[in-house]
Amino acid sequence: MTEHKYLLDTNIISELMRNPRGKMTEKIAQEGESSVCTSIIVASELYFGAAKKFQQTGSSRLLEQVKLILSAIDILPLEKPTDHHYAEIRSYLEKKGTPIGPNDLLIAAQAKAKQLIVVTANYNEFNHVPGLMVEHWT
Repeated sequence: MTEHKYLLDTNIISELMRNPRGKMTEKIAQEGESSVCTSIIVASELYFGAAKKFQQTGSSRLLEQVKLILSAIDILPLEKPTDHHYAEIRSYLEKKGTPIGPNDLLIAAQAKAKQLIVVTANYNEFNHVPGLMVEHWT
């Protein structure tokens, strides 16, 4: 099994699709392609965006881009102990009065369970999660 270090958030993969020769690609090359992965949650968000665009325009171009980029990145399924981390994080954030979005909560829980660094442009939201390693590559 590949040793991953970074979990790419939706906005990072979207940036890769918009700018395939940009900063994200350079950073991934620097870190090594095998060091990055993403979540099934992120893949679901990307496919949702492509489906929504298709319904609006009839164009499947975005769907093809999503398929292509996700074929090159390992996609992690949700598995234990993500459920325990989810419960701990959600309980903590609700008590502090700083809840985050449900998909980000699952991504954060998965990253903590796998001891991965979340790479996101949404640093402020993920930064509320105690003990979560977060980097901002944009």
